[in-house]
Amino acid sequence: MRQSFAWWSFTAGREVEPAAFLQQAAAAGVQGVEMLPHAHWPLARDLGLEIVTVTGHKLQEGFNDPSRHAALQSEVRRRIDEAAQGGAQAVIVFAGDRFGDGDDARAIAACVEGLRPLAAHAAAAGVRLLMELLNSKVDHPGQQCDRTAFGAEVVRGVGSPALKLLYDGYHMQLMEGDLSRTIKANFDLIGHVHTAGAPGRRDLDDRQEINWRAIAGLLRHLGYDQWVGHEFIPRGEPIAALRQAVALFDAHQGEA
Repeated sequence: MRQSFAWWSFTAGREVEPAAFLQQAAAAGVQGVEMLPHAHWPLARDLGLEIVTVTGHKLQEGFNDPSRHAALQSEVRRRIDEAAQGGAQAVIVFAGDRFGDGDDARAIAACVEGLRPLAAHAAAAGVRLLMELLNSKVDHPGQQCDRTAFGAEVVRGVGSPALKLLYDGYHMQLMEGDLSRTIKANFDLIGHVHTAGAPGRRDLDDRQEINWRAIAGLLRHLGYDQWVGHEFIPRGEPIAALRQAVALFDAHQGEA
């Protein structure tokens, strides 16, 4: 398991000096950074940090709508090419907000149709696509890919190793809970994990309801060797919170 952090969540509402902050994050034990502004990529690379994820498009307008496919495919292809050129590993994609009657079966079929050619393009470029699971209860009202089953059907339908699930434990705790059983059942489809405390999207501590120590142990037991990205908003000093989260995943050699 390699660990990263989301730039947006650790710098939200804070004045930071990018080079110094990235250096401190690297010293806290992460190996990568996610959703980092492109201008800062050279700073991260100079510190030995991987550029792990970039966002492919607006999350409200996604592949569940066939009328958007041409525009979205053009945009995501550009992101894939930029990622490949700049050394970023994965591009995040979304189903989008529900529209019309919101039928899941039609939306899944549309996502499969829209993402299949992009998965081929990503594979050729040496980049992965990650379909993110989001909660529609609090943070993203209307988002259609708000259950693991929806995203899993899309990934299975596309049928390419270049498209995997971005399993966000915070979002899925709000929507469905039962994280350990769900991770086990869909382990072959998961290509990235995001962390945050639920329900407040804060630190991975005892003031929230997810047992992240158990999740860390489960992932190790299952042989997970992809990225765990910390995407919470620290209550206090961000580097200290990041160091604590990294230590939790690094130290735990637990069992299922």
